[in-house]
Amino acid sequence: MNRRGFLKSTAAAAAAGFSMRYLGGCSQAAGPAAAVRPARLGANERFKVAFIGCGGRANQLMTTEDLAVHADIVAVADCFLPRIEERAKKVPGSENWRRYQDYRQLLDKEKLDAVFVPTTTHARALAATHAMQAGLDVYAEKPVCLTIAEGRYLVNAARHYKKVFQVGTQQRSMPPNVYASKLVREGAIGKIKEVIACNFLAPNKWQPKPAEPMPDGLDWDKWCNQTELRPYRKELQFGWAQWGDYDGGGVSWGVTGWGTHALDQVQCALGTDYTGPVEIWLEEPGPQGKVTMKYPDGTLLKLHGPKRDLADLGAIFVGEKGTIEIKRGSFTSTLPELLENQPPTIDANVPGEVKWHIANFFDCIRSGKRPNADIEIAHRSTTVCYLVNICRDLGRKLRWDPKAEKFAGDKEADRMLSRERRKGYELPNIGWL
Repeated sequence: MNRRGFLKSTAAAAAAGFSMRYLGGCSQAAGPAAAVRPARLGANERFKVAFIGCGGRANQLMTTEDLAVHADIVAVADCFLPRIEERAKKVPGSENWRRYQDYRQLLDKEKLDAVFVPTTTHARALAATHAMQAGLDVYAEKPVCLTIAEGRYLVNAARHYKKVFQVGTQQRSMPPNVYASKLVREGAIGKIKEVIACNFLAPNKWQPKPAEPMPDGLDWDKWCNQTELRPYRKELQFGWAQWGDYDGGGVSWGVTGWGTHALDQVQCALGTDYTGPVEIWLEEPGPQGKVTMKYPDGTLLKLHGPKRDLADLGAIFVGEKGTIEIKRGSFTSTLPELLENQPPTIDANVPGEVKWHIANFFDCIRSGKRPNADIEIAHRSTTVCYLVNICRDLGRKLRWDPKAEKFAGDKEADRMLSRERRKGYELPNIGWL
Protein backbone atom coordinates (compact mmCIF):
# COMPACT_ATOMS: atom_id res chain seq x y z
CA MET A 1 0.00 0.00 0.00
CA ASN A 2 1.34 3.45 -0.85
CA ARG A 3 1.01 6.41 1.46
CA ARG A 4 -1.55 8.09 -0.76
CA GLY A 5 -3.89 5.17 -0.33
CA PHE A 6 -3.49 5.10 3.43
CA LEU A 7 -6.35 7.36 4.52
CA LYS A 8 -8.80 5.73 2.15
CA SER A 9 -8.00 2.23 3.42
CA THR A 10 -8.10 3.11 7.12
CA ALA A 11 -11.35 5.00 6.70
CA ALA A 12 -12.84 1.97 5.00
CA ALA A 13 -11.69 -0.25 7.85
CA ALA A 14 -13.30 2.06 10.40
CA ALA A 15 -16.50 2.20 8.37
CA ALA A 16 -16.63 -1.58 8.40
CA GLY A 17 -17.05 -1.36 12.18
CA PHE A 18 -14.26 -3.78 13.10
CA SER A 19 -14.19 -4.06 16.88
CA MET A 20 -11.05 -5.11 18.74
CA ARG A 21 -11.38 -8.49 20.37
CA TYR A 22 -8.93 -10.79 22.03
CA LEU A 23 -6.64 -12.52 19.58
CA GLY A 24 -5.89 -15.97 20.95
CA GLY A 25 -2.85 -18.05 20.18
CA CYS A 26 0.82 -17.28 20.03
CA SER A 27 2.72 -15.99 17.01
CA GLN A 28 5.72 -17.99 15.92
CA ALA A 29 8.10 -15.13 16.64
CA ALA A 30 11.78 -15.77 16.18
CA GLY A 31 14.48 -14.20 18.33
CA PRO A 32 15.86 -10.68 18.03
CA ALA A 33 18.24 -11.62 15.23
CA ALA A 34 15.54 -12.96 12.93
CA ALA A 35 15.27 -11.29 9.54
CA VAL A 36 12.41 -8.84 9.09
CA ARG A 37 12.94 -7.44 5.59
CA PRO A 38 15.71 -6.12 3.34
CA ALA A 39 17.55 -2.95 4.30
CA ARG A 40 16.55 0.33 2.64
CA LEU A 41 19.21 2.88 3.52
CA GLY A 42 22.97 2.70 3.34
CA ALA A 43 25.22 3.03 6.36
CA ASN A 44 25.90 6.73 5.78
CA GLU A 45 22.40 7.81 4.79
CA ARG A 46 20.21 9.75 7.22
CA PHE A 47 16.69 8.76 8.13
CA LYS A 48 13.69 11.04 7.81
CA VAL A 49 11.46 10.60 10.84
CA ALA A 50 8.33 12.11 12.35
CA PHE A 51 6.90 12.26 15.84
CA ILE A 52 3.29 11.42 16.66
CA GLY A 53 2.78 12.99 20.08
CA CYS A 54 4.82 15.92 21.37
CA GLY A 55 4.47 15.54 25.14
CA GLY A 56 7.15 15.22 27.80
CA ARG A 57 8.68 11.97 26.59
CA ALA A 58 8.82 13.32 23.05
CA ASN A 59 10.79 16.25 24.38
CA GLN A 60 13.34 13.89 25.96
CA LEU A 61 13.74 11.91 22.75
CA MET A 62 13.84 14.93 20.45
CA THR A 63 16.47 16.76 22.47
CA THR A 64 18.91 13.89 22.86
CA GLU A 65 21.91 14.33 20.61
CA ASP A 66 21.77 10.62 19.87
CA LEU A 67 18.71 10.97 17.67
CA ALA A 68 20.35 13.71 15.64
CA VAL A 69 23.28 11.38 14.91
CA HIS A 70 21.01 9.15 12.85
CA ALA A 71 17.98 11.09 11.67
CA ASP A 72 16.27 14.34 10.83
CA ILE A 73 12.87 15.19 12.28
CA VAL A 74 10.87 16.48 9.32
CA ALA A 75 7.30 16.45 10.67
CA VAL A 76 5.35 16.30 13.92
CA ALA A 77 1.74 15.77 14.92
CA ASP A 78 -0.20 16.40 18.09
CA CYS A 79 -3.93 16.82 18.71
CA PHE A 80 -3.00 19.69 21.07
CA LEU A 81 -1.32 22.23 18.80
CA PRO A 82 0.31 24.35 21.56
CA ARG A 83 2.36 21.30 22.49
CA ILE A 84 4.02 21.36 19.07
CA GLU A 85 5.06 24.97 19.51
CA GLU A 86 6.26 24.26 23.03
CA ARG A 87 8.54 21.50 21.74
CA ALA A 88 9.69 23.58 18.77
CA LYS A 89 11.24 26.13 21.14
CA LYS A 90 13.60 23.48 22.53
CA VAL A 91 14.63 21.45 19.49
CA PRO A 92 17.21 22.71 16.97
CA GLY A 93 15.96 22.59 13.39
CA SER A 94 12.30 22.75 14.38
CA GLU A 95 11.74 25.68 12.00
CA ASN A 96 11.74 23.06 9.23
CA TRP A 97 9.07 20.85 10.77
CA ARG A 98 5.78 20.31 8.98
CA ARG A 99 3.09 20.48 11.64
CA TYR A 100 -0.17 18.51 11.82
CA GLN A 101 -3.01 18.15 14.28
CA ASP A 102 -4.21 14.91 12.69
CA TYR A 103 -1.38 12.40 12.41
CA ARG A 104 -3.19 10.57 9.62
CA GLN A 105 -2.59 13.58 7.36
CA LEU A 106 1.09 13.45 8.29
CA LEU A 107 1.26 9.77 7.34
CA ASP A 108 -0.49 10.43 4.05
CA LYS A 109 1.57 13.44 2.95
CA GLU A 110 5.10 12.91 4.27
CA LYS A 111 7.85 10.77 2.77
CA LEU A 112 9.33 9.13 5.86
CA ASP A 113 11.45 6.19 6.91
CA ALA A 114 10.21 5.79 10.48
CA VAL A 115 8.00 7.32 13.10
CA PHE A 116 8.31 7.78 16.87
CA VAL A 117 5.07 7.27 18.82
CA PRO A 118 5.39 8.74 22.33
CA THR A 119 1.64 9.37 22.60
CA THR A 120 -0.62 8.69 25.53
CA THR A 121 -0.87 4.96 26.13
CA HIS A 122 -4.52 4.72 25.11
CA ALA A 123 -3.75 6.26 21.69
CA ARG A 124 -0.56 4.34 20.96
CA ALA A 125 -1.75 1.11 19.36
CA LEU A 126 -3.90 2.78 16.72
CA ALA A 127 -1.24 5.34 15.75
CA ALA A 128 1.46 2.65 15.55
CA THR A 129 -0.76 0.45 13.39
CA HIS A 130 -1.57 3.30 11.02
CA ALA A 131 2.15 4.06 10.75
CA MET A 132 2.92 0.47 9.79
CA GLN A 133 0.10 0.53 7.24
CA ALA A 134 1.74 3.62 5.78
CA GLY A 135 4.95 1.62 5.28
CA LEU A 136 6.94 2.92 8.25
CA ASP A 137 9.05 1.35 10.96
CA VAL A 138 8.04 2.28 14.50
CA TYR A 139 9.70 3.30 17.75
CA ALA A 140 6.90 3.39 20.33
CA GLU A 141 7.11 4.32 23.97
CA LYS A 142 6.19 2.08 26.87
CA PRO A 143 3.84 0.66 27.91
CA VAL A 144 3.25 -0.23 24.29
CA CYS A 145 -0.39 -1.17 24.80
CA LEU A 146 -3.40 -0.53 27.01
CA THR A 147 -4.43 -4.20 27.21
CA ILE A 148 -2.92 -7.62 26.63
CA ALA A 149 -5.08 -8.02 23.53
CA GLU A 150 -3.70 -4.77 22.06
CA GLY A 151 -0.17 -6.04 22.59
CA ARG A 152 -0.82 -9.25 20.68
CA TYR A 153 -2.53 -7.26 17.93
CA LEU A 154 0.59 -5.09 17.53
CA VAL A 155 2.85 -8.15 17.33
CA ASN A 156 0.67 -9.60 14.60
CA ALA A 157 0.55 -6.27 12.76
CA ALA A 158 4.34 -5.86 12.83
CA ARG A 159 4.81 -9.37 11.45
CA HIS A 160 2.09 -8.86 8.83
CA TYR A 161 3.64 -5.63 7.52
CA LYS A 162 7.23 -6.83 8.11
CA LYS A 163 8.19 -3.74 10.08
CA VAL A 164 10.88 -3.05 12.65
CA PHE A 165 9.08 -2.19 15.89
CA GLN A 166 11.23 -1.03 18.81
CA VAL A 167 9.66 -0.27 22.19
CA GLY A 168 11.19 2.25 24.59
CA THR A 169 12.39 -0.09 27.32
CA GLN A 170 15.93 1.14 26.84
CA GLN A 171 17.51 -1.01 29.55
CA ARG A 172 17.46 -3.73 26.89
CA SER A 173 20.29 -1.85 25.17
CA MET A 174 22.23 -0.26 28.06
CA PRO A 175 25.59 -2.08 28.34
CA PRO A 176 25.60 -2.71 32.13
CA ASN A 177 22.06 -4.10 31.98
CA VAL A 178 22.84 -6.28 28.97
CA TYR A 179 25.96 -7.61 30.71
CA ALA A 180 24.25 -8.34 34.04
CA SER A 181 21.24 -9.96 32.39
CA LYS A 182 23.56 -12.33 30.55
CA LEU A 183 25.24 -13.28 33.84
CA VAL A 184 21.90 -14.23 35.34
CA ARG A 185 20.74 -16.15 32.26
CA GLU A 186 23.99 -18.09 31.99
CA GLY A 187 23.97 -19.28 35.59
CA ALA A 188 26.62 -17.06 37.21
CA ILE A 189 24.66 -17.13 40.48
CA GLY A 190 23.21 -20.59 39.94
CA LYS A 191 19.57 -21.48 39.50
CA ILE A 192 17.36 -18.51 40.29
CA LYS A 193 15.10 -19.16 43.26
CA GLU A 194 13.32 -15.83 43.45
CA VAL A 195 13.31 -12.33 42.05
CA ILE A 196 12.34 -9.35 44.18
CA ALA A 197 10.91 -6.22 42.59
CA CYS A 198 9.15 -3.14 43.90
CA ASN A 199 5.48 -3.34 44.87
CA PHE A 200 4.40 -1.03 42.05
CA LEU A 201 1.15 0.90 42.32
CA ALA A 202 -2.13 0.16 40.59
CA PRO A 203 -3.91 2.81 38.48
CA ASN A 204 -6.62 5.01 39.95
CA LYS A 205 -10.27 4.98 38.85
CA TRP A 206 -11.72 8.16 37.39
CA GLN A 207 -14.84 9.63 38.99
CA PRO A 208 -17.12 11.81 36.82
CA LYS A 209 -16.63 15.55 37.14
CA PRO A 210 -18.20 18.58 35.42
CA ALA A 211 -16.54 19.97 32.30
CA GLU A 212 -13.90 22.67 32.39
CA PRO A 213 -13.28 25.22 29.60
CA MET A 214 -11.60 23.60 26.60
CA PRO A 215 -8.15 25.05 25.80
CA ASP A 216 -7.56 26.52 22.35
CA GLY A 217 -5.92 24.23 19.82
CA LEU A 218 -7.11 20.93 21.34
CA ASP A 219 -9.02 18.27 19.44
CA TRP A 220 -10.54 16.56 22.48
CA ASP A 221 -12.27 13.87 20.45
CA LYS A 222 -8.93 12.74 19.02
CA TRP A 223 -7.29 12.97 22.42
CA CYS A 224 -9.89 10.66 23.97
CA ASN A 225 -9.28 8.22 21.12
CA GLN A 226 -10.59 4.74 21.97
CA THR A 227 -11.90 5.80 25.40
CA GLU A 228 -15.17 7.43 26.42
CA LEU A 229 -15.63 10.99 25.18
CA ARG A 230 -15.74 12.52 28.65
CA PRO A 231 -16.24 16.18 29.58
CA TYR A 232 -12.92 17.97 29.29
CA ARG A 233 -10.80 18.12 32.45
CA LYS A 234 -7.28 19.49 32.64
CA GLU A 235 -6.30 16.72 35.06
CA LEU A 236 -7.23 14.15 32.41
CA GLN A 237 -5.27 15.82 29.65
CA PHE A 238 -2.11 16.31 31.71
CA GLY A 239 -2.48 13.64 34.40
CA TRP A 240 -3.82 10.82 32.24
CA ALA A 241 -1.16 8.28 33.24
CA GLN A 242 -2.59 7.78 36.72
CA TRP A 243 -6.07 6.76 35.49
CA GLY A 244 -6.84 3.19 34.49
CA ASP A 245 -8.89 4.18 31.44
CA TYR A 246 -5.78 5.67 29.82
CA ASP A 247 -2.89 3.60 31.24
CA GLY A 248 -2.25 0.64 33.51
CA GLY A 249 -0.60 2.77 36.17
CA GLY A 250 1.82 4.96 34.26
CA VAL A 251 3.01 7.28 37.02
CA SER A 252 6.60 6.75 38.14
CA TRP A 253 5.80 4.19 40.80
CA GLY A 254 2.96 2.66 38.76
CA VAL A 255 2.78 -0.87 37.38
CA THR A 256 3.10 0.30 33.78
CA GLY A 257 5.29 3.29 34.70
CA TRP A 258 8.61 2.31 36.22
CA GLY A 259 7.09 -1.12 36.63
CA THR A 260 7.35 -1.69 32.89
CA HIS A 261 11.11 -1.18 33.03
CA ALA A 262 11.56 -3.35 36.11
CA LEU A 263 9.44 -6.25 34.88
CA ASP A 264 11.03 -6.10 31.44
CA GLN A 265 14.39 -6.32 33.22
CA VAL A 266 13.13 -9.44 34.99
CA GLN A 267 11.97 -11.04 31.74
CA CYS A 268 15.29 -10.23 30.07
CA ALA A 269 17.49 -11.67 32.82
CA LEU A 270 15.35 -14.78 33.27
CA GLY A 271 15.44 -15.46 29.52
CA THR A 272 11.64 -15.52 29.31
CA ASP A 273 11.30 -13.07 26.42
CA TYR A 274 8.69 -15.17 24.63
CA THR A 275 6.74 -16.54 27.58
CA GLY A 276 5.81 -15.50 31.11
CA PRO A 277 4.56 -16.59 34.53
CA VAL A 278 1.93 -19.29 34.91
CA GLU A 279 0.48 -18.42 38.33
CA ILE A 280 -0.29 -15.08 39.97
CA TRP A 281 -1.63 -14.48 43.45
CA LEU A 282 -2.04 -11.78 46.11
CA GLU A 283 -0.07 -11.99 49.34
CA GLU A 284 -2.42 -9.49 50.97
CA PRO A 285 -5.82 -8.06 50.00
CA GLY A 286 -6.44 -4.62 48.58
CA PRO A 287 -5.81 -2.60 45.41
CA GLN A 288 -2.11 -2.18 46.28
CA GLY A 289 -1.59 -5.68 47.64
CA LYS A 290 1.73 -7.41 47.19
CA VAL A 291 1.74 -9.87 44.29
CA THR A 292 3.71 -13.08 43.71
CA MET A 293 4.10 -14.86 40.38
CA LYS A 294 5.52 -18.28 39.54
CA TYR A 295 7.29 -19.16 36.29
CA PRO A 296 7.16 -22.66 34.75
CA ASP A 297 10.57 -23.60 36.23
CA GLY A 298 9.42 -22.68 39.73
CA THR A 299 11.15 -19.30 39.95
CA LEU A 300 9.12 -16.85 42.04
CA LEU A 301 8.75 -13.19 41.12
CA LYS A 302 7.81 -11.22 44.23
CA LEU A 303 6.52 -7.67 43.89
CA HIS A 304 7.11 -7.10 47.58
CA GLY A 305 9.88 -4.52 47.74
CA PRO A 306 9.44 -0.99 49.18
CA LYS A 307 9.75 2.15 47.09
CA ARG A 308 13.37 3.27 47.13
CA ASP A 309 14.85 5.16 44.20
CA LEU A 310 15.84 4.54 40.57
CA ALA A 311 17.25 1.19 41.66
CA ASP A 312 13.65 0.00 41.49
CA LEU A 313 13.82 0.21 37.71
CA GLY A 314 15.45 -3.20 38.04
CA ALA A 315 15.20 -6.15 40.40
CA ILE A 316 17.13 -8.41 42.80
CA PHE A 317 17.87 -11.91 41.50
CA VAL A 318 18.47 -14.48 44.24
CA GLY A 319 20.32 -17.58 43.07
CA GLU A 320 21.74 -20.69 44.69
CA LYS A 321 25.27 -19.21 44.70
CA GLY A 322 24.55 -15.53 45.41
CA THR A 323 22.57 -12.50 44.28
CA ILE A 324 22.73 -9.92 41.53
CA GLU A 325 20.79 -6.67 41.76
CA ILE A 326 20.31 -5.10 38.35
CA LYS A 327 19.59 -1.40 38.48
CA ARG A 328 19.24 1.11 35.68
CA GLY A 329 22.70 1.54 34.22
CA SER A 330 24.56 -0.55 36.83
CA PHE A 331 24.47 -3.71 38.92
CA THR A 332 25.85 -5.14 42.15
CA SER A 333 26.49 -8.69 43.33
CA THR A 334 27.40 -10.64 46.45
CA LEU A 335 30.01 -12.40 44.29
CA PRO A 336 32.86 -9.84 43.80
CA GLU A 337 34.34 -11.69 40.84
CA LEU A 338 31.24 -10.88 38.79
CA LEU A 339 31.97 -7.17 39.09
CA GLU A 340 35.52 -7.27 37.73
CA ASN A 341 34.73 -6.75 34.03
CA GLN A 342 31.43 -4.91 34.21
CA PRO A 343 30.84 -2.03 31.78
CA PRO A 344 31.03 1.52 33.17
CA THR A 345 28.03 2.73 35.15
CA ILE A 346 25.56 4.86 33.20
CA ASP A 347 23.67 7.78 34.72
CA ALA A 348 19.99 6.86 34.97
CA ASN A 349 17.02 8.87 33.72
CA VAL A 350 19.04 11.26 31.56
CA PRO A 351 18.63 11.72 27.78
CA GLY A 352 21.94 10.02 26.95
CA GLU A 353 20.81 6.68 28.33
CA VAL A 354 18.71 6.03 25.21
CA LYS A 355 21.55 6.32 22.69
CA TRP A 356 22.20 2.56 22.47
CA HIS A 357 18.48 1.87 22.07
CA ILE A 358 17.98 4.48 19.35
CA ALA A 359 21.11 3.29 17.54
CA ASN A 360 19.82 -0.28 17.71
CA PHE A 361 16.52 0.81 16.16
CA PHE A 362 18.14 2.45 13.17
CA ASP A 363 20.71 -0.35 12.79
CA CYS A 364 17.84 -2.83 12.57
CA ILE A 365 16.06 -0.78 9.93
CA ARG A 366 19.23 -1.04 7.85
CA SER A 367 19.92 -4.71 8.56
CA GLY A 368 16.39 -6.09 8.66
CA LYS A 369 16.98 -7.67 12.08
CA ARG A 370 14.59 -7.44 14.99
CA PRO A 371 15.53 -4.87 17.63
CA ASN A 372 16.52 -5.43 21.25
CA ALA A 373 13.03 -4.51 22.51
CA ASP A 374 11.11 -6.00 19.62
CA ILE A 375 7.33 -5.72 19.89
CA GLU A 376 6.93 -9.41 20.84
CA ILE A 377 9.41 -9.03 23.69
CA ALA A 378 7.79 -5.79 24.85
CA HIS A 379 4.32 -7.29 24.64
CA ARG A 380 5.36 -10.20 26.86
CA SER A 381 6.86 -7.87 29.47
CA THR A 382 3.84 -5.56 29.38
CA THR A 383 1.63 -8.61 29.83
CA VAL A 384 3.33 -9.26 33.18
CA CYS A 385 2.33 -5.72 34.23
CA TYR A 386 -1.30 -6.24 33.28
CA LEU A 387 -1.40 -9.63 35.02
CA VAL A 388 -0.58 -7.76 38.23
CA ASN A 389 -3.50 -5.38 37.68
CA ILE A 390 -5.95 -8.16 36.80
CA CYS A 391 -4.98 -10.19 39.85
CA ARG A 392 -5.47 -7.20 42.12
CA ASP A 393 -8.79 -6.31 40.53
CA LEU A 394 -10.17 -9.83 40.94
CA GLY A 395 -8.52 -10.46 44.29
CA ARG A 396 -7.83 -14.15 43.71
CA LYS A 397 -5.21 -16.55 42.44
CA LEU A 398 -5.02 -16.86 38.66
CA ARG A 399 -3.51 -19.46 36.35
CA TRP A 400 -2.11 -18.05 33.11
CA ASP A 401 -1.33 -19.89 29.89
CA PRO A 402 1.43 -17.83 28.21
CA LYS A 403 1.19 -19.82 24.99
CA ALA A 404 -2.55 -19.35 24.45
CA GLU A 405 -2.48 -15.98 26.27
CA LYS A 406 -5.59 -16.85 28.24
CA PHE A 407 -6.45 -17.67 31.82
CA ALA A 408 -7.13 -21.29 32.70
CA GLY A 409 -10.84 -21.82 33.26
CA ASP A 410 -11.56 -18.20 34.17
CA LYS A 411 -13.90 -16.42 31.77
CA GLU A 412 -14.19 -13.39 34.05
CA ALA A 413 -10.43 -12.88 33.93
CA ASP A 414 -10.37 -13.46 30.18
CA ARG A 415 -12.83 -10.60 29.72
CA MET A 416 -10.21 -8.28 31.21
CA LEU A 417 -7.74 -9.04 28.40
CA SER A 418 -9.37 -6.48 26.10
CA ARG A 419 -11.70 -3.48 26.13
CA GLU A 420 -14.38 -2.19 23.83
CA ARG A 421 -13.14 0.69 21.69
CA ARG A 422 -15.15 3.79 20.86
CA LYS A 423 -16.67 3.92 17.39
CA GLY A 424 -14.34 5.55 14.90
CA TYR A 425 -11.23 4.41 16.81
CA GLU A 426 -11.37 0.68 16.15
CA LEU A 427 -8.18 -1.15 15.27
CA PRO A 428 -8.18 -2.11 11.57
CA ASN A 429 -8.99 -5.63 10.51
CA ILE A 430 -5.71 -6.45 8.79
CA GLY A 431 -6.74 -9.82 7.45
CA TRP A 432 -5.43 -12.55 9.77
CA LEU A 433 -8.71 -13.04 11.67
